Amino acid sequence: MGALLKTPLFELHGRLEAKMVPFAGYEMPVQYPMGVMKEHLHARTRAGLFDVSHMGQVILSGPSWEAVAIAFEALVPMDVLGLADGRQRYGFFTNPAGGIEDDLMFARRGDALFVVINAACKEADIALMRAGLPAEISLQVLDDRALLALQGPVAGSVIGTLDPKAGEMRFMDVADLSLSGHTVWASRSGYTGEDGFEMSVPADEAEALARRLVNDADVAPIGLGARDSLRLEAGLCLYGNDIDATTDPVSAGLVWAMQKVRRPGGDRAGGFPGADRIFDLLARGPQRKRVGLRPLGRAPMRDGVALFATEDASEPVGAITSGGFGPTVGAPVAMGYVMADLSQPGQALWGEVRGKRMGVEVVSLPFVQANFKR
Repeated sequence: MGALLKTPLFELHGRLEAKMVPFAGYEMPVQYPMGVMKEHLHARTRAGLFDVSHMGQVILSGPSWEAVAIAFEALVPMDVLGLADGRQRYGFFTNPAGGIEDDLMFARRGDALFVVINAACKEADIALMRAGLPAEISLQVLDDRALLALQGPVAGSVIGTLDPKAGEMRFMDVADLSLSGHTVWASRSGYTGEDGFEMSVPADEAEALARRLVNDADVAPIGLGARDSLRLEAGLCLYGNDIDATTDPVSAGLVWAMQKVRRPGGDRAGGFPGADRIFDLLARGPQRKRVGLRPLGRAPMRDGVALFATEDASEPVGAITSGGFGPTVGAPVAMGYVMADLSQPGQALWGEVRGKRMGVEVVSLPFVQANFKR
């Protein structure tokens, strides 16, 4: 394994006394002196600043918006062509078996498409796009840009103080904002379930902007530890845990991200990898489903814990894919996959932890209701 990469905020993390860990090939902050629990609660009640510069940023351009959109629709089961300028959508690349190669965000910037991909899948995703897009579509990897996320119920007022135009933005809007002299590509979105902004900024300006934000009394730097517990409470998938190349979007409960125009009967139905397999699952129903899970004791159940229908059953009926303590909930929370006939809220199951069976209840997701700016 080669040397770990560093984001443009690496030196700032050091000055903020972050504990650094390897993550997706980068040296990243897992927590700051405040600690994971307090960081989590700060993001839920005020605002937290996250360094997400390890993620990939790509611009696709071509002879027209229609050309770019139709080309990208050959890789994803989303309505790209119908995306209005200044709007963003969640999406995912699929493979011929109907599995999810990666999940992503994509936004229309005029006639170009701005795509944000997961750090661990960056090289594979770029190769997938280069191979799957026609020659008339150019792909530019934006290695010279950083990515910051400000998340929490006061994020809007913090950013709005710097640029009043931010106050006009709603969930999944994108716009260019001027923040203390820095022009950023901002989307009103995030990975916590809270209101917030993700901001692409030139790499050489990232530290100055981050310092300006963390100097606000309402803002604290937040690490990967709290990022994970926040997204888990919000019922959001982590690629590599809750979804992967063997997981189809029907079983994962992500059909909502597939607009009707791309589903059976739609004007542009299919045409993406694995469409037949996914449409068959839509018609028949999946054998397993992603569900929320509440361990009945005080001990968290982590990913990999096998789930059983009864305390003494020999064959598992599912497994936990993400789990931990939910600071907002004040109790352990988890998500995972179970057989479809055992996926209704209220279903009693048993998880096996270190050879002991412990009670688990299937519950609805999310654990904490979203606080997006509608």
